[in-house]
Amino acid sequence: MIFNDFFIQFGYPQAWQMIIPAVLIAFIIRKLWHKPIIYKYSLGHVLHAKSQYKKPLPLVLFDFLRLAVVTLLALLLFEPKIIDKRSQLPLDGIDIVLVLDVSGSMQFMDYDDQKKSRIEVAKEEAIRFISARNNDAVGLVIFGNDAVSRCPITIDKRILKKMINDLYIGVVDSEGTVLARAIITAANRLKDAPSTNKVMIVLTDGEPSVQDLDINIAIKVAKDIGIKIYTVGIGSEKEEFFMHPFYGVVQKPKVNASLLGHIAHETGGQFFMARNATDMRKVYDTIDKLETTAHQVPVFGIYYDLLLPLGGVAFGMVFLYGIFSTLIWFVL
Repeated sequence: MIFNDFFIQFGYPQAWQMIIPAVLIAFIIRKLWHKPIIYKYSLGHVLHAKSQYKKPLPLVLFDFLRLAVVTLLALLLFEPKIIDKRSQLPLDGIDIVLVLDVSGSMQFMDYDDQKKSRIEVAKEEAIRFISARNNDAVGLVIFGNDAVSRCPITIDKRILKKMINDLYIGVVDSEGTVLARAIITAANRLKDAPSTNKVMIVLTDGEPSVQDLDINIAIKVAKDIGIKIYTVGIGSEKEEFFMHPFYGVVQKPKVNASLLGHIAHETGGQFFMARNATDMRKVYDTIDKLETTAHQVPVFGIYYDLLLPLGGVAFGMVFLYGIFSTLIWFVL
């Protein structure tokens, strides 16, 4: 076995946050309340003065077993695994970042084929799209009046889908649409991605806010990195109105189709309009046919979970401690 071909990975490296307080509490309790058992013998002070006393070997063995068991149990909290470096898998895939608008206007329920809000349909179709991209690394950026990188580029689809499913209006400041900042945030995630095929999918339903950056700055950043942007307008590019319970007749945010088309054209992508849930699904199905490229990702096919071996060793030491404490007690 060549040790350079293996490394240890911890599934729960945050375990030290529990271990350190527990050790400190145990230390304090022992210092304040523990009182060792003292045996007094006649002429004991004479033996001590002549340095003829030494700790019996069985007691040293007990101390070692106790320390070893505690150390192993603490190590198990980190969920250690041995990974075989030689089992790294080459996957055919691309690096994608979803950029989702979570501004206040995304709560409108204007899809005729489904009684769901824009954000609900966008979330459902995004999850369906991610489920179909088995070999692709996908990240998530959300934006309203702020742009936030919600999830780095990852192949862990389970955690990514959970993050998307947990999105709601108000998770970031919803009073605005900083489209350019969101694109730059997503580009920052893609700049160091290993794939040569970098894709960004931007979904929005309105005009950028006044305080947003110049969109041409975001386009230049994306082009310099080599990112292809697919833009999706949610809702309608026409003027529409709705009855607000407090303000009466209010105009809905209108999709700036020309701006989204400009972003897609300049970066080599495409612009889509999703006027209903069916359109949204067709958009993702079209993007799903993207060209792929082979690249190495940190996925390994062979790993050895150390939970059972280390747990077995700890149990064996506890068993030996019980046996020795029963048998050796009579010879002390």
